[in-house]
Amino acid sequence: MARIEKKKDVVIVGLGWTGSILGMELAQEGLDIIALERGRDQNTVPDFKYPNQIDELKYGVRFKNMQHPSQMTVTVRRDESETALPYRSLGSFLPGNGVGGAGTHWNGLNWRPQPEELKLRTHVRDNWGEKIIPEDMTLQDYPVSYDDLEPFFTQFEQVAGISGKAGNLNGQIQEGGNPFEGWRSAEFPMPAMPSTYDSTKFRDTVKAMGYHPFPAPAGIASTSYTNPYGMQMGPCNLCGFCERFGCYQYSKSSPQTTILDALKRMPNFSYRTHAEVLRVEMAADGKTATGVTYFDEATQEEVFQPADIVILSSYQLNNVHLMLLSGIGQAYDPATGEGVTGKNYAYQMNGGVTMFFREDHFNPFIGHGANGICIDDFSVNQNDYGALGFIGGAYWRSGSFNGQPIRSMPLPQGTPGWGADWKKAIGEWYGHAMSIGTHGSHMSYRSNHLDLDPVYKDRHGRALMRMTFNWNPNDLRMNQYMKIKAEEVARAMNPDKWQSSFKGLGAKYDVRPYQTTHNTGGHIMSANPREGAVNRYSQAWDKHNVFITGAGNFVQNTQYNPTGLVGGLAYHTAHAIRTLYLRNPRPLV
Repeated sequence: MARIEKKKDVVIVGLGWTGSILGMELAQEGLDIIALERGRDQNTVPDFKYPNQIDELKYGVRFKNMQHPSQMTVTVRRDESETALPYRSLGSFLPGNGVGGAGTHWNGLNWRPQPEELKLRTHVRDNWGEKIIPEDMTLQDYPVSYDDLEPFFTQFEQVAGISGKAGNLNGQIQEGGNPFEGWRSAEFPMPAMPSTYDSTKFRDTVKAMGYHPFPAPAGIASTSYTNPYGMQMGPCNLCGFCERFGCYQYSKSSPQTTILDALKRMPNFSYRTHAEVLRVEMAADGKTATGVTYFDEATQEEVFQPADIVILSSYQLNNVHLMLLSGIGQAYDPATGEGVTGKNYAYQMNGGVTMFFREDHFNPFIGHGANGICIDDFSVNQNDYGALGFIGGAYWRSGSFNGQPIRSMPLPQGTPGWGADWKKAIGEWYGHAMSIGTHGSHMSYRSNHLDLDPVYKDRHGRALMRMTFNWNPNDLRMNQYMKIKAEEVARAMNPDKWQSSFKGLGAKYDVRPYQTTHNTGGHIMSANPREGAVNRYSQAWDKHNVFITGAGNFVQNTQYNPTGLVGGLAYHTAHAIRTLYLRNPRPLV
């Protein structure tokens, strides 16, 4: 029999970005809150201290900050004709592990979606007609609009401490910003970060070609800053150790830097680490949750944590897994199209061009994860889908962002992978390469989904979650269009050598190489319970005291990195709980 803990007002599963946000906002209401985190505790000091944290082999190559597949994994197949096998070696995506979650090791790129991305089916219907939507594409509108979320995007940017330049301030286009973004009610909290040489070279070229360059919106402090919770950030020193690393400088926007130390001082908040939640427990009538059962690593026993409100705020894949195991929402069936949990799994569609210049010195060790100059001239609201033959778009970025010698050693195609010729090529080309990356949208499809694997189980005897996913022609056509346009820019820059890397038509999903940790969908938002798992407030349609946050809410993936939308939706949910739910617990829609 499971040990039973004292009842809490709120139990939060996962203490990353959204768990920290919901914890802070609801703690301000005086609620008694407990957060459960499967991984270890992590603090800027001592866990990210210099120079320990900038060990590229430990963190960049061996994934010390990531969830290891031995802890939890998924099985993967590309279609129903294949047998799903466990994801045993980290490659395609890298879920975080421990307090702070993936917000600890992200690059810091923080975007708002374009208004059209939140109403994409309507945008397509009104401009080209629904006949251009592929039969298997499950394209949907969000049940919230950009205008609904704008105050919460602003709130997240102020808490996270984002550096950038507004392009659309209250409807007025601003010189130097992104002219294609949705309107902003306020400037960024901090000015944009300075540009490195490669990004200015890109900026000058695309501007001469008639495009509209602007600095990337960065969760990287360009100056000293104090956020609304009283958390202080220090200016970045451009060390280049952002992606896969915790920030020792208090410069990168992470839950540790911006929320957690303030949250931990709240007397009505507590958290437990090494507490792996196994399932959400339900009342006898099945209409509400009574709490969660977790496995306590310290005592090696199951523990029941009762609570009036359950918030699932762990990584997208884990949220969906817990929902499937706990019976939250009907499991999605791709054969019939019925069910909602596991529906609309989506990913990201990327490509890039690498250029080599013998006479240019780029100093790649100077940079940060969100460094660069961007253009949005090929974005979702700029493309003519009817003429181009695809739905979607991509933003482009160029700039030094890594600075890590093991993982950042671009060499011309044909260079041997080891030996004397490899060493010679490094001597010739290190510091002489720059790139243009295209970061594209990914639509949702009837066949791409998540469900429970009928064969493989975890150490607790629970079925692993199965991922059925493959690339679709629509997104590959979009990627090939970006290849054509990016190569035009590369040629205009006149490098000595250049090479492209874009998935071609007919490409199959390969789980081995890293792509992005931008897994989305599975507990999507919807205007009614037939089309999605949660309503406009991220409240489960069938369990009104369960709220589910994160990128699993995305109905299809945007062209941008997901954190800005994740943060905005989390504050939107927190506001609804504070102003609507607490005074009268009920379905809010």
